Amino acid sequence: MNILVIVGSQRRNGNTDQLTGLIKDHLRRLAAQHQVALDIETLYLGQQNLQFCRGCRICYDRGEEHCPVKDDLLAVKAKMLAADGLLLTSPVYVDDVSALIKNLIDRLCHVCHRPQFAGKVAYVVATTGSSRTGKTLETMTMALRTWGFHIAGQAGFKMGALMKRDQTLARFDAQAERAAHQLFTAIYRQSYLQPSFFALMMFKIQQMSWQRIGVPGTVDYQYWERQGWFDPRSTFYIPHRASALKVALARATGLLISRFVA
Repeated sequence: MNILVIVGSQRRNGNTDQLTGLIKDHLRRLAAQHQVALDIETLYLGQQNLQFCRGCRICYDRGEEHCPVKDDLLAVKAKMLAADGLLLTSPVYVDDVSALIKNLIDRLCHVCHRPQFAGKVAYVVATTGSSRTGKTLETMTMALRTWGFHIAGQAGFKMGALMKRDQTLARFDAQAERAAHQLFTAIYRQSYLQPSFFALMMFKIQQMSWQRIGVPGTVDYQYWERQGWFDPRSTFYIPHRASALKVALARATGLLISRFVA
């Protein structure tokens, strides 16, 4: 089992880093209990060379490999694709994600058109001093869902300005353990094979949208063709085990909504 941890904070050993460390410790214990070989890689976004998106649309029109910004983005994306699970973490900055996380989301905008992370599991964590974490969690969760991730769960932690490690352990260890259990279990049990009603519905909306407005020959259209997602029998990005009733209801709902958004 391979898990990639992305820390969206500039502060090493800050609240987000400390909390992430607790979750990693519990992931290792769970792997040992289940006799699962576990590899965890931690990526600090503040140490990556990720420049701002220029809005040039080249990733849309020609493919992300032609992006004029030559930095670490494709290497970061490759690590995300290689991992079975993703732990995405951010401090709350002005009631939303950090600039590091927002920039990553912006630079991966092409994946909104070409969902490449189906079959991957993600868990989302936000830390804050005293404000709410809901908007931060929502921003990360919606991006990951659009990219095809199965969301195992999310958690917000109110930690004050800066907690000492022993304080973090005493106050948040149980919550960190729950987060680790949700992420580990979702990967271990292949929960992504049971897509949610929302995920099935969004696939249908995207399917109808690209069929109506997609331009044959474009990168996006060719990607959907290669995946076989235009086939009417295709009900999701990957083979799955969702019940026929849930699939039917989700597709009917998606078809109705697509008439207004496509």
